[in-house]
Amino acid sequence: MNIPDSRNPRVVIIGGGFAGLSIAKQLKNRNFQVVLLDKHNYHNFQPLMYQVATGGLEAGTIAYPIRKVVQEHKETYFRMANVESVDTKGKKVIADIGTIYYDYLVIATGSTNNYFGNKEIEKNSMVMKTIPEALDIRSLILENFELALQTNDEQERRSLLNFVIVGAGPTGVELAGALAEMKKAVFPKDYPDLDLSLMEIHLVQGSGRVLDAMSEKSSKAAAKFLKKLDIKVHVDTIVTNYDGKTVTTKDGLSFDTQAVIWSAGVKGAPVEGVNESLDRATRIRVNEFNQVEGFDDVFAIGDVAAMYGEKYKFGHPMMAQPAIQQGELLAENLDRLAKKQSLKKFVYNDKGSMATIGRNKAVVDLPKLHFNGVFAWFVWMFVHLMSLIGFKNRTLVFWSWVYNYFVFDRESRIIVRPFRKRRAKELENDSL
Repeated sequence: MNIPDSRNPRVVIIGGGFAGLSIAKQLKNRNFQVVLLDKHNYHNFQPLMYQVATGGLEAGTIAYPIRKVVQEHKETYFRMANVESVDTKGKKVIADIGTIYYDYLVIATGSTNNYFGNKEIEKNSMVMKTIPEALDIRSLILENFELALQTNDEQERRSLLNFVIVGAGPTGVELAGALAEMKKAVFPKDYPDLDLSLMEIHLVQGSGRVLDAMSEKSSKAAAKFLKKLDIKVHVDTIVTNYDGKTVTTKDGLSFDTQAVIWSAGVKGAPVEGVNESLDRATRIRVNEFNQVEGFDDVFAIGDVAAMYGEKYKFGHPMMAQPAIQQGELLAENLDRLAKKQSLKKFVYNDKGSMATIGRNKAVVDLPKLHFNGVFAWFVWMFVHLMSLIGFKNRTLVFWSWVYNYFVFDRESRIIVRPFRKRRAKELENDSL
């Protein structure tokens, strides 16, 4: 990897998400050599991914170069690499670009989609964990509308204009709301010769309410907002299969659709080499100092880490704040560890959660306060705007929001990555 030798202990961080960047920034100019590895050369702001998928934002506005984040850090090196495994006995990380030895290893590889073992759903549905996947969803939506104009078969047209989102957490709710707003304000102008009454948006949730991780008050408010937007919500409904044409559920419902977006579950995305420390959700079990079970020099933080406690019996929520806070504390603990001082236990400071369901519609849960509506929407926008990395990104996103709000438009309706043709070619290659 061409990393120079150093007198300082080497910290290798795998993953440039919220957790990985958090600890890398906190280790700035401390007495460590820091090596940050990620398969992309950018950090993407996942909470706004759905706006890229629905044409509200350009992909570049929610991405930020990792090298720019760490360019002023003394003894910090970034390498774009796909980590294949770790050797905890030999204290080394094996990647596609080479091998690197570490004194301390931090695994911050985040999460991936959980299909609960259903290969058909995995093969045929869309997901939204990365920018390329968000662009694929955008292309599929627009391509479906183009095809709907061309067909004379009404059943085919209904299938093309029927969108099914599986999972009513923040991602599913926000995506459904954005699609509903496009149906109301954008698509009538783009497709005046198309009967948009045929377009349906289904939001399918396995539990008894939407946003079930938030308060009941916020859940009820969100359900009310979704109904106003004419989104068909199906709770206590478990999807059992999707063959590319029809969604089937456990209780006998079925939807003919050519667009299923899966947001029903996530699981840890660990690296090979720590398999014995994984729990049922493939998260890495860690102690209160984020040390991987059985190790003093290997740590896991963020979505991939499962720190069990009385309050968090299944680990901390897989969100940005726990990841950021764990990264910040671990940087301090590595400093203390190098100085042979006692480590500080991680205590999560829950700052609340929120979700938006469209223009002037959002729900916010704070530790002692729950509210919704227009003010909640402004709070949601402010928090997400300030959480973006880089002044330029904040400015671009702000002006995009202002423009979209007053003009009722989403200008990023461009098919730059034709999805259907590429997908057909992939399936053809798979069959050979």
